[in-house]
Amino acid sequence: MTRNGENGQLTAEQRARVLIDRQLSAAGWAVQDKGRANLTLPGVAVREVVMASGHGRADYLLYVDRRAVGVIEAKPEGTTLSGVEWQSARYANGLAPDVRLKALTLDDRLPFVFEASGSEVHVTNGYDPVPRARRIFTFPRPETLARTMRDAETDPAAATWRAKVRSMPELHKEGLRPAQISAIEGIERSLAQQRYSRSLVQMATGAGKTYTAVTTCYRLLKHGGFRRILFLVDRNNLGTQTLAEFQNYATPDDGRRLTEIYNVNALTSAGMLDSSSVVISTIQRVYAALQGRTVEDVDDPGMDNYVPDAPVDVSYNPQMPPESFDLVIVDEAHRSIYGVWRGVLDYFDAHVVGLTATPVKQTFGFFQQNLVSEYTYAESVADNVNVDFDVYRIRTQISGAGSTIEAGTVVPKVDRRTRVQRYESLDEDVVYTPGQLDRAITAKSQIRLVLDTFRDRLFTEIFPGRSTVPKTLIFCKDDNHAEEVVTTIREVFGAGNEFAAKITYNAKDPKAALKAFRTSPTMRVAVTVDMIATGTDVRPLECVFFMRDVRSASYFEQMKGRGSRTISPTDFQLVTPDATTKDRFVLVDAVGVTEHPHVDATPLERKKSISLDRLLDKAGMFTLDEDETASLASRLAKLELDLSPAERAELDEVAGGSLRAIVQGLVRAVDADEQARAIAAKPEDPAAAVQELVDAAVTPLAARPELRERIKELRKQHDQVIDEVSVDVLLDASGVVDTDKARSVVTSWRQYLEDNRSEISALELLYSQSQAQSVTFAELRELAERIKRPPHNWTPDLIWRAYEALEVGKVRHTDRHTVTDLVSLVRFTLGADDRLEPFAEKVGERYRGWLAQQEQAGASFTERQRWWLDRMADVIAASAGITEDDLDNVPFTEHGGVDGLLRDLGDKAAVYLADLNRELTA
Repeated sequence: MTRNGENGQLTAEQRARVLIDRQLSAAGWAVQDKGRANLTLPGVAVREVVMASGHGRADYLLYVDRRAVGVIEAKPEGTTLSGVEWQSARYANGLAPDVRLKALTLDDRLPFVFEASGSEVHVTNGYDPVPRARRIFTFPRPETLARTMRDAETDPAAATWRAKVRSMPELHKEGLRPAQISAIEGIERSLAQQRYSRSLVQMATGAGKTYTAVTTCYRLLKHGGFRRILFLVDRNNLGTQTLAEFQNYATPDDGRRLTEIYNVNALTSAGMLDSSSVVISTIQRVYAALQGRTVEDVDDPGMDNYVPDAPVDVSYNPQMPPESFDLVIVDEAHRSIYGVWRGVLDYFDAHVVGLTATPVKQTFGFFQQNLVSEYTYAESVADNVNVDFDVYRIRTQISGAGSTIEAGTVVPKVDRRTRVQRYESLDEDVVYTPGQLDRAITAKSQIRLVLDTFRDRLFTEIFPGRSTVPKTLIFCKDDNHAEEVVTTIREVFGAGNEFAAKITYNAKDPKAALKAFRTSPTMRVAVTVDMIATGTDVRPLECVFFMRDVRSASYFEQMKGRGSRTISPTDFQLVTPDATTKDRFVLVDAVGVTEHPHVDATPLERKKSISLDRLLDKAGMFTLDEDETASLASRLAKLELDLSPAERAELDEVAGGSLRAIVQGLVRAVDADEQARAIAAKPEDPAAAVQELVDAAVTPLAARPELRERIKELRKQHDQVIDEVSVDVLLDASGVVDTDKARSVVTSWRQYLEDNRSEISALELLYSQSQAQSVTFAELRELAERIKRPPHNWTPDLIWRAYEALEVGKVRHTDRHTVTDLVSLVRFTLGADDRLEPFAEKVGERYRGWLAQQEQAGASFTERQRWWLDRMADVIAASAGITEDDLDNVPFTEHGGVDGLLRDLGDKAAVYLADLNRELTA
């Protein structure tokens, strides 16, 4: 039988060899008979090579750079390859003497051993620390084996990543949260042990999954022997954010940016660059690249949202061979990754790491039950990484039951593509269900009623006491639905275009709109479909509004997570002026998404009707139930967000540890997994097992009555009850000046300054009256915090009023004082200023004088330049100075930040910045 005969005439083993020949050729191997072998080629597979006596005939002997390096044992299709490993091993160490002279051996055997059947390939790499056969898509290319051989010459003990990853240096933990440390160490431990080919990290949305992954990538590239990593994201716009994370990552070794050391690129039409160390893509784009299709670097929802009806088949692509990546990171490991797209992941000979907030049964199955790290949403709330949430449900009749439009009714119809509207009379009744709403049918009354209800309840029930619409993100069913919602919500609130914007892939410049939504005080509502559903940070967001249903628990968790981010009070108030701190967000449900059994929409706080005082009293008596324990954890986590550093330190001292550790213990006590372990240890009485967990968690509170009392006191200090019921009656209005008390305050104030002139940074600088260094806002805030404490309990208002009573004619009256007025108070007390005037007013006067000086010197400013100078003067008046970092905040970011300043003020930008700092604060 000849080799070129018809396949139907070949034996099963011969048919397998035809397939193997094709696979080898596709992978860049020259397949030759021994008598016609040309070993000058880079990679040659020689058929039917006779081995040493007693070792039989090898089906294929592999040569790389003229040296025998590997062997292939060929078997008929359907053969279980693990059962023939003994044969290939016999060939590997049974080289004929003439072959051995030109062979590369490791412990007297060839390092690369393959078993193949035409439909399956197994490989054993002798350079791995524990050589073990594993299934691969097809044969590696000759240059891949050549690279491993070169690495072995450089470091014989660690030629592969499987060897190098066993001796990773200790992790730099500075700047990492405990959950991130646990995840990184868990991944590295799993890689080193090599008990699984996949690893799963469960980490709550908002807890820093991407930063964790970037840190892992850097360590594996630098220390672990990894050559290239594929980073799969959910959507292409998230790839841009992920690339920014890599670009901004400062390496812990020398502070250089990661992208200064390693090339990080998005997968584009140019394919995968040979120099790329990290390639960022969606799985759909990788599949398109494997098929040889063009991949454009633009947002394409049609591509990135595409889910095929059946699992995809993947064919070999020499431009992206299976060994292209050593590691594949799947950010948000959703179901389609291990479902219809699984063939793409199986194509690569790489370890797969999954990152997700909500693993389901199929997730654990795909990742071989190898959960290397776990961090729940409740734990992230306890750690103040995320904030807790409330659910507000809006139900309407049409939302719940649909409706009917009678025949003969004239209705508007809108073409989805062109948005052209026409009117038609219905020939028959149209009966529609809630599921058809806003897809086949748009019920304008339903949209209006839901949004009217939201407006009417917003400041009374959802965010009581507030007056500014919280940053709100509304999820809609499609672009047409979003169009209706954004139009209606502007009408409902009587607001203009800047109040609400549609941010979808079809909108004009959605990235700019998203940036404005993050930073602009005027844009309050964003309406989207999928674009902001995953991975997009909008930290000031307080309201996540569902006007579409979601059937995926994982997707719901990602959408919910948009509101979970914490934000500093200062940054929060820049975009939402009437807010204080963000300690929760509200999930508004207009479609019943929170009522699905597969969705976790239970906040940590479960018993709102019980006061914190009552919960603490019950903790002291060990009478808390499970829901009350969860609520206590939520209340204490919120309280910790409100505390100043000094108050937090005081509570930690009283607690004999840390308040956060107590909150974490309470959260663990109500965690389902912890409870399952406790019940498994005490199966005869599950309720008692859970109660023991709860009791152990509340013991630190029960054992310290003084801690419970101090918590109550601090809560009262930070809470203010608003009485909207009682009607007051004026009894008297007249001025009363107590000069003795005023004199006492001023005398004590003078003495306090003298006593603390070397202890408090702000006083030290103000006493020195240094021109080289001015006092910072942070230093003034520290001074304000210090004087506010007992026994003085001073505020700038109180000291100012005391001077008003004593220094008549020298003090300018103002109704409200800020922290920066401490500069004026200290300078007046020290005699540096003859009059006591509000700091902001003095800055305003000095600024007008500075402008006059510039005009006299011949300088003239355009309207745009004056905008920058005016805003910088405003910041100096409010913060006692301005830095370059301030230019990255509102309102400067609306005009380009630092780049905008340089664009509009040119070379003199830095000069003007320094002049204003010096002249206005002198």
